[in-house]
Amino acid sequence: MTVSIPELPLLTLSDDELALIQVLRADMLRDRWRLQLLDAYFNGEQLVRDLGISIPPQLKGLHTVIGWPRVGVESLEERLDLEAFRWADGGDPSELEEIATANDLYDESSLAHLDAMTYGREYLAVGSGDCGTGDCPPLISVESPLDMTLMWDARLRVGTAALRECAADDLIEAGSDERMLVLYLPDQTVMAVPTQSGGWEVVDRDMHNLGIVPVVRLANRQRTADRVGKSEITSDVMSITDAACRRLMGIEVAAEFFGAPQRYILGASESAFQDAEGNAKSAWETYIGRVLALERDEDGQVPDVGQFPAHDPSGQTRIIDLYARIMASQFGLPPHMLGYTTDNPASADAIRSTEAKLVKRSERRIRRFGAAWQQAMRLALWVRDGVPPDKSRRIETVWRNPATPTVAAQADATVKLVQAGILPAESDVTLEMAGLTESQRQRVAADRRRAAGGSVLERLARLGAGSDAQPSPEPGQLPVDVVADGDAGF
Repeated sequence: MTVSIPELPLLTLSDDELALIQVLRADMLRDRWRLQLLDAYFNGEQLVRDLGISIPPQLKGLHTVIGWPRVGVESLEERLDLEAFRWADGGDPSELEEIATANDLYDESSLAHLDAMTYGREYLAVGSGDCGTGDCPPLISVESPLDMTLMWDARLRVGTAALRECAADDLIEAGSDERMLVLYLPDQTVMAVPTQSGGWEVVDRDMHNLGIVPVVRLANRQRTADRVGKSEITSDVMSITDAACRRLMGIEVAAEFFGAPQRYILGASESAFQDAEGNAKSAWETYIGRVLALERDEDGQVPDVGQFPAHDPSGQTRIIDLYARIMASQFGLPPHMLGYTTDNPASADAIRSTEAKLVKRSERRIRRFGAAWQQAMRLALWVRDGVPPDKSRRIETVWRNPATPTVAAQADATVKLVQAGILPAESDVTLEMAGLTESQRQRVAADRRRAAGGSVLERLARLGAGSDAQPSPEPGQLPVDVVADGDAGF
């Protein structure tokens, strides 16, 4: 007789798991310094390298900030608004909306897109819900690349292993209040905390048996030789930002030295620079007093008083405007978004033409990020149901239009398509082209159902009132109102 012995989960990490953790941690720590530098440029906290030529030692601590990297990244991210998830075949999207709402994905997606464009990548981790019951929705969390890394198979375009290192404040009872490692494998998710001896103790093993790693990477600006992704804050952006900060610092130094125009006095006696007691005045007292009275010399001549030309910062500001135009070309932004303006304001058509590149970049990000969100949602359904979703049913992500058309232009284009018979007036696509959001389209659909139900009840009431007023028909003959309504398509 064969007896099956259940396999108990390991309380310690295996040799293969330890080796995998070492490789992944080395990869994460190697990139962390670069990611922190990108974060510093985004927050305006980078240290600008001083050339040591025009800045005196007394002003070494002066720090100027220009927020062009943040403006460039946020201007692109603000056009990426994830509105809804739906089935491509028009099925009921309530289960998708339940998962998205439970994980607050419509707000979290903004954070994910912002980090992906700042760091070059962001991660979506999918796991079982931890509400304590079996019917809770799956968990989709947005993870920073500062704390997470993924081992990627470029041929299959899937992850083979992932590692996340985070604080373990909620695992104090497990013997550690420092940090926790989460190892994502194709068959399980392992959580471990460090021990006093320097090893790792497994606190949980989630045996999901999906066959794939439940981690999706939001990669920005991928290339065939670099699937990890690149940041929008490139080396060009960093260089121009540093140059503009140094130019602003030069303006600050010039304001300290040349903000007050320099004056000169020729032929004045020593008493002009002394107080009533005969003590020499300080340079600032002499200047601020404007030398209101000067005595004539022994020949009766009045001393000559003059002023050197004041410092003109317009040359510096023109250079900053040049940097703004260069930065605008790097980000694909209209120059006015970076503060560069001209005397003649641009027309509405000119503004839209300058935004064409920004709109196209937004559409490319929507295509790339939309595929990642669809994959994360399919993983969430897989974790919830225990079986992979039907491949024939495709999930779509609904995004707000990244362009900036006017309401009148959208409505006019939609009306023309309906009048030409290309779109039916009752279609949800018509409402989407008119510029209505997902929630507004759902409210319009509900109003249409209520209006249709009310019209049916009204017609039934009219039929009932007509049958009471007319005599009973002969056998085999229908009432007149019923025949008329039937001809009308009731």
